[in-house]
Formats: sequence, structure tokens, C-alpha cells
Amino acid sequence: MTQINTHDNWVLLRGLMREQRHWGSFPATLARALPGARIVTPDLPGNGTRHLQTSATRVADMVEDCRRELQARGIPAPYHLLALSLGGMVAVEWGHRYPQEIARCVLINTSMRPFNPFYRRLRWQNYGALLRQLLAGDQRSQEALILRLTSRRNADGNPALLADWLRYQQEYPVSRRNALRQLLSAARYRAPAIRPPMPVLVMAGAQDQLVDHRCSQRLARAWQADCLIHRDAGHDLPLDEGEWLARSVARWLGEELTDHGRAAQLSCS
Repeated sequence: MTQINTHDNWVLLRGLMREQRHWGSFPATLARALPGARIVTPDLPGNGTRHLQTSATRVADMVEDCRRELQARGIPAPYHLLALSLGGMVAVEWGHRYPQEIARCVLINTSMRPFNPFYRRLRWQNYGALLRQLLAGDQRSQEALILRLTSRRNADGNPALLADWLRYQQEYPVSRRNALRQLLSAARYRAPAIRPPMPVLVMAGAQDQLVDHRCSQRLARAWQADCLIHRDAGHDLPLDEGEWLARSVARWLGEELTDHGRAAQLSCS
């Protein structure tokens, strides 16, 4: 059984237009599952506390920014990356460019060229709603749409959570320009054909309404990576099933799957 190093640095990377507060209670949940691990939740430029900065249009530039920030904060490599959506692309590129810095990657509901077609990377059924939001939406409708598309558990609305998300956006607004720049970086990113040379766990929610979960399955098969799919969760797996996610990561690091864990997942084959 693999021993979990209690001094591991876990870096959590969010996705498009999201910031560290959108992790909610998950960092604490993960810390309980990995006692002694250090949990770090940096913001990418253009989001959260860095909302006044210009977002990168290349994933490789996001990698360099993350590396500089962690080095400036005195947080040494190697890092364990747990990354959602666009953050997953950053994790993959980081592992590809600087494999000596990354110990493990957990990729959640992410999608990348050349493995996934565009209409699965962003479900075509959402194009109309996203275009209407881009042209005429306000902050409240934006956050409500994101909640509906990313959370299966909260698809019918969660007033308290929506109020928190709206407050985040009002306090640290993500500009339309930065949102488009982040979307461009995700759309143009092309992953390496070969898996980065560290252990990789691909995870997804089968009820993801934003990104087709088959993108994760296809990526895992192409890279022969470990894979877990939760049959009831949506895109924001840490929000919908944070306890399951944290326990699954801990088991992947060395603990044996329980019967309960097996009942919650689907095969990636």
C-alpha cells in the first residue's frame, strides 16, 4: 500500500471564470482525507483576487504564471495537481513541460484536442443560452446559468449558493474580455498525444451538462490513465460530490476501494 506523504503540496486549479472561493468547502474536505497535506488554491490571472489582471490566451502562459506565484509564496515542488475543466488543461501542460515538478495529476471533467470534438467539449445544446448570456445577460443571470450547467445537485437553483456566487462576481468581477480570453485559451489548447510521465487520475460526473463526460473517458483510454466516473454528479464534481471525490483521491493514493465506492462509479471502458 502506498503511503501518503503528509507534507505533500496539493495545488487546486479551477476552470473558466472561477476563483478560489468557488471551491467552497472542498479544500477542507480534501485536507481531512489527506491529513497533513498542504492545500493551495491559487487564482489564475483575470479571476478572483487577480481579476484586474489580463487573462492569458495560451494555457502555457497560465502554467508559467502558476509556477511564478507558487515560487513567490515559497511553496516548493513537487506538486500534486487537482484540476477542474480549464484547470485540467493547465495541469496537463504543466506536467508535460515540467514533469520533475509534478508528482501526480487528478483531472476532473476536462476535455482537450485532439481527443475530443468541439461539440462534446462544450455541449452543443448550450450554445443558444451561452450566446444569449454573452449578448444580453447580467451578473445574476450569468451566475444562475453557470450553476444550472455545472451542478447536477443544484440544477433547480440554490438561492444561498447563488447569492454567494453573485457576491463573488460583484466583489471581483471577471470582465467580458478576460472571459473571452480564457475561452480562447481553452479552445485552442492541444494536449500532448502521450500522457505526462506521472500518475494521472481522470474523473468526471456522468450528468455533466456542460462538457460531455465521454471526453474524460476518451482521454483516459488514450492515455491508459486511471479513471473514475460518478453516475450522479455534474461538471462541478467538488460541489456535487466533494466527499466522494476526496475519498476517491485518497484511495487512489493507496487505499483499497470499498463496496460503497464501487457502487458510485461507472467503468471508463
